[in-house]
Amino acid sequence: MPLVYALLVLVWIGLIGAEFVFVVPFAVPLATAVATCAGAVRFLLTAWRTLTATRADGPSPVPRPAAGLPDAAYPHYLLVQVWRDARTLARRTVPWCLAQARWSIATLNETMLSLPQGLVLFPIWLGLCAGIALSAVPLAVAALAFGVAFAAVEAAGLAAWSVCVTVLGTVERLWMAYRRILLACPHAGCYQRFALPEYACPNCDQRHSRLVPGRLGAFRHVCRCGTRLPTTILLGRFRLGAYCPHCRRRLPGRIGRARVEPLAFVGGPAAGKTTLMFLAVRALRASAAGAQGRAEFVEARDARAYAGALMELDRGARLAKTGPELPAATMLDLTLPAAHRILYLFDPAGELHTGATRVERLRYLDHGEALLFVIDPFALPELRMALSEDEQRLVDTVTPTSDEDPSDTLQRLLAELRSRDDQGRQRRIAVVVTKADVLRRTSVGAGLDAGVRGWLEGLGLGNTIRTLERTAGQVRYFASGLDSPPAALAELFGWAAGLTLNGQVDPAFDDRPTADELRAPWPVAGRPAELIPLGHQLGRCALLAALAVLGPALMILSGLAVYGRFR
Repeated sequence: MPLVYALLVLVWIGLIGAEFVFVVPFAVPLATAVATCAGAVRFLLTAWRTLTATRADGPSPVPRPAAGLPDAAYPHYLLVQVWRDARTLARRTVPWCLAQARWSIATLNETMLSLPQGLVLFPIWLGLCAGIALSAVPLAVAALAFGVAFAAVEAAGLAAWSVCVTVLGTVERLWMAYRRILLACPHAGCYQRFALPEYACPNCDQRHSRLVPGRLGAFRHVCRCGTRLPTTILLGRFRLGAYCPHCRRRLPGRIGRARVEPLAFVGGPAAGKTTLMFLAVRALRASAAGAQGRAEFVEARDARAYAGALMELDRGARLAKTGPELPAATMLDLTLPAAHRILYLFDPAGELHTGATRVERLRYLDHGEALLFVIDPFALPELRMALSEDEQRLVDTVTPTSDEDPSDTLQRLLAELRSRDDQGRQRRIAVVVTKADVLRRTSVGAGLDAGVRGWLEGLGLGNTIRTLERTAGQVRYFASGLDSPPAALAELFGWAAGLTLNGQVDPAFDDRPTADELRAPWPVAGRPAELIPLGHQLGRCALLAALAVLGPALMILSGLAVYGRFR
């Protein structure tokens, strides 16, 4: 009997030895390969499910931007969401691999180590367990390969995004500098300059205060509602509704694309500023039509005020006196074949120019390069003394006159302008003598048509004229009345706005105003809020392609390198 036991022990030892020699060398790599493939397949399947999801609440949720943010838009995919996706892939792969390894070893323990088969299958169990444990090495290599593929996509994408952001931002800044684009608020009590308006989403009206190429996107920002918004003027941003970032009130269409040109009317009470403005608007509209362009109102209220003023002027009535409140600009969008301007025409009450503290409130004077100094000739003391009694009665009957000496108005204005960085320097000043149609009916106005400048000097305004000519690069003089030629008036105001009008007036121009904002609304395009933005989907597709192609390729190359080294 001992001999039988000894024989059985020898057979067992031989069988165990044979398993170690012939089976274990194959069991270890087989278990390693199966475990590695299982981990890699799990990762790729997780990547497929995660990166092909289009809903925001998918395996890797895409948080919707909060409504209260200054820019409620989705950040660029490669800056934020890509890291969430990477964490999701890791959390859905690594714990699964560890759990499967524990389950496999527990199953092997239960099936291969229980007696009596455990006495025979122990080497195979050991080889399989060793293979499962050793699979951590190729899985680490696989993780490194997928990490390299991830880093390659991230680096290439961020490099391309950075180039686009830099180029788009630089092009817009250069374009705005070349066009000398000025952005300023036209609304009463604000008048602030700013670098960028707030833009409203055309779908949900969410305000976006930094709609420029940046971390929220290079070409488009995606609003929280899913609407794609252009980031530069050249891409169509001007077609969105714009608002002042200071007072939050609406700005004219095309702001940022066309230069804003503030034109301030400066003069005493009853100097004829309002009449001059409406006559100039009529002339500009007719002249723009003659030049194959157009001049249209931005706001419906301005169009209504203009229509009412023309009716009053056409029937010979006087226009109502301008109220004492701070003025809101009359906005005129002027389009010519070779130029665009948005004119801000500021017509304040003359009382706002009669005191230094009142002039300080007219902050729009800080932004303009041109102004129109309006002189009521019948407010000049020398002219009043030169009128006969009949002429005085004529003036009192036909037109109201200002009690403010134009020289005093000018001195207060210049004192305020000198507080500017440029010491109040203006590019262009137009000196307009109003009520010329009445003035020519007096003996004093007989020499007006020979030259307005000389006529003013003859009335003792030589010092005022020289002060103006030292203040401005260019000064022009003009006599305006109800009978002024529209072409001449349009040419003067075009010059003040930095434009060249050819003097042609379209006689058939229909002067009925509209409130056209000269822009087609930005089409509401994008994806529903429950879907992720298109940029995120494209980024995920690029990442999935890199992981599916570049990752396995790097794994194979790593394996070949190791095999060649130990061959």
